Amino acid sequence: MKLEKVTEGSKRRYEDACGTALALEFLGERWALLIVRELLLGPRRFGEIRTGLPGLSANVLTQRLAGLEADGIVVREKLPPPASVQVYALTPWGYEAEPLVLAMGRWALRSPRHDPTQPFSRVSLMLALRMLLLPGKAAGWAGRIGFRLGEERYLATVADGALGIERGTLAGAEAVFVGEPNDFLPVLFGTMPLAAALSEGRFGLEGDAARAAAFADLFLLPPKIAA
Repeated sequence: MKLEKVTEGSKRRYEDACGTALALEFLGERWALLIVRELLLGPRRFGEIRTGLPGLSANVLTQRLAGLEADGIVVREKLPPPASVQVYALTPWGYEAEPLVLAMGRWALRSPRHDPTQPFSRVSLMLALRMLLLPGKAAGWAGRIGFRLGEERYLATVADGALGIERGTLAGAEAVFVGEPNDFLPVLFGTMPLAAALSEGRFGLEGDAARAAAFADLFLLPPKIAA
């Protein structure tokens, strides 16, 4: 039997009319879907994408971005002065992949193999908020909670049972979580009360602690499948 030769620069072709097969041709290469994930909250520089995906080499990132750009999923842009730097952004069609990314993530979280101690990017944390929001609880709550993650700022706004994320601002935040993504997981995944996490010094909190605790109560991991 002749084996198929697969190189780093090759791209899988399934020769299948199913849309799922075509989606895998676009996003099935290693790292491609995670690159899209890192761009879902707005344009990022090459180095910012690598920071969010520390296991990804510069060479492979360059290849994947070129492929995503050729397929109409990613576009290169130049920020206006004074930044004047090149960034990568999703096209409008690229942004339509968000429900796919969130659905896959929520589905996989049900596996006993999920390990929350593994590295977790800042964008992943913000997307996890959207993924794990409990609609019933969110319908009766409204507010703005900020996150200061290193040099990055995010604002989560809950209103009308939905959650929006803005990058680069803390304007109007009633409380601000300060730390890195993995620090917050026990609280936001519903496995540790906020007060207990703060007493352990897992992360910092500025502003109204009661509002922060109420916000953290809006999220919960999906149940695990039977092992």
